Amino acid sequence: MTSPILNIDLHCHSTVSDGALAPREVAARAHANGVDVWALTDHDEIGGLAEAAGAAQELGMRFATGVEISVTWAGLTVHIVGLRFDPSNVALDQGLRKTRAGRAERAKRIGERLAGMGMPGAYEGALPFAGNPELISRTHFARYLVEAGYCPDVQTVFNKYLGDDCAGHVPMQWATLAEAVGWIRGAGGRAVIAHPGRYKYTPLQFAALFDEFIELGGEGIEVNTGSHTADEARKYADVARRYGFLASRGSDFHSPKESRMDLGRLPALPPDLKPVWHDWF
Repeated sequence: MTSPILNIDLHCHSTVSDGALAPREVAARAHANGVDVWALTDHDEIGGLAEAAGAAQELGMRFATGVEISVTWAGLTVHIVGLRFDPSNVALDQGLRKTRAGRAERAKRIGERLAGMGMPGAYEGALPFAGNPELISRTHFARYLVEAGYCPDVQTVFNKYLGDDCAGHVPMQWATLAEAVGWIRGAGGRAVIAHPGRYKYTPLQFAALFDEFIELGGEGIEVNTGSHTADEARKYADVARRYGFLASRGSDFHSPKESRMDLGRLPALPPDLKPVWHDWF
């Protein structure tokens, strides 16, 4: 079992997806915050891993390859984090490319919806925040709408315009759960359900999701993460015990100004849970 004194953060984002800092800058912030073991988990993209790994090595941090894959399950988006995989795996790379392919067209449709709501030019305004149209997301739109003065902060944008139940949201058909877990496992990695407290499923649907995930070879669940309340962390600790999941811990850091939790600032996992990193060192 890994020493409990290690500060481990296995979920965060860089400018390669929807974070505000470059991979090297995220590494520096993690190190400054006392993180010992770190994973960069950009959305559907592994292009920042080489820079992240090099920076972590220079800083003396242990590094785990990571990615957060978008999945459509029961009509909603679920995120599956992959950890400690081979980033040169061809099937994983091709699968992520396929998953990213629909983002640009979706972004144009979001821009059209926002224009119809009195916010013209949002697509063009969001592009500089993304850098790459292939990776444009709702977060990039949100940052533009804040800069343009339509909302005071990113969370308000999601609450009013871009949340799953809002008029500006354009649903996507992402990867299937079987595809995402298969890509991660095929590359030698470990699959983890990210921030389960964010998904609006019934108890029956959650049970079906967990059962299918385990059947496909999924192993872990995030217990302590930036979007979980203390009650949700306790709830998913109990889920981990009931289903035999490995427990993970990650801030889901995106930006110094926007994130609910900074890198390395989460409470420790309950000591009776087996962590996702239990056999890494």
